[in-house]
Amino acid sequence: MGTLVLVLLGNGVVANVVLKKTLGENSGWIVICTGYGLAVMAGVLTAIACGSSDAHINPAVTLGMAVAQGDFSKVATYIPAQLLGAMVGALFVWLHFMPHWPVTQDQGAKLACFSTGPAIPSTGWNIFSETLGTFALVLIIGSIFSKSVSLAGPAPALGPFLVGATVWGIGLSLGGTTGFAINPARDLGPRIMHAILPIPGKGGSNWGYAMVPVIGGIVGGVLAGAFIKAVF
Repeated sequence: MGTLVLVLLGNGVVANVVLKKTLGENSGWIVICTGYGLAVMAGVLTAIACGSSDAHINPAVTLGMAVAQGDFSKVATYIPAQLLGAMVGALFVWLHFMPHWPVTQDQGAKLACFSTGPAIPSTGWNIFSETLGTFALVLIIGSIFSKSVSLAGPAPALGPFLVGATVWGIGLSLGGTTGFAINPARDLGPRIMHAILPIPGKGGSNWGYAMVPVIGGIVGGVLAGAFIKAVF
């Protein structure tokens, strides 16, 4: 449920900006970054309310925390749930913007409503960007909830806000190279839905790029988890 809400609101803000004849058309990168930061906050809060005390909503965070804590018992259940949630969230985005797909001619804009892509295609550097952005995300999340910052942890509901603000900041600072997926499920799940759904004039799903956010997210999360384990 947390990842569903993340994608519904996060990919929803992308669609609101890039699709034709929405009231948010062409409102820009800052709107997308702000909307995605708030989507993360909403997703984390929803996951907690639905019973997940971890509320990772992101395989990179799940893997990072597993490495940091030396406990991989939740990986096999969390990651499939995150991927499924992302797919359902993308389905709702498609339904919500139904009248706007036929009037949008740009295939790249339609794909952007589901998955990320590079500003300048360069596989090695694109993976580096996703790795660094994900490393920053998991490191800062670990810092927010570390005992070094607060022995009791953040006040109730403050933690999700700070995590959302972190994503907002990463988008504004590092997001312009690859669209800051920094979450393999957020990119792969909706990309699968883009391939499946009957979107008028949609074009290809850019599967040649699909592994970049997955690889970058996994590597960045694992490296951040190892750093947290060694330093915190």
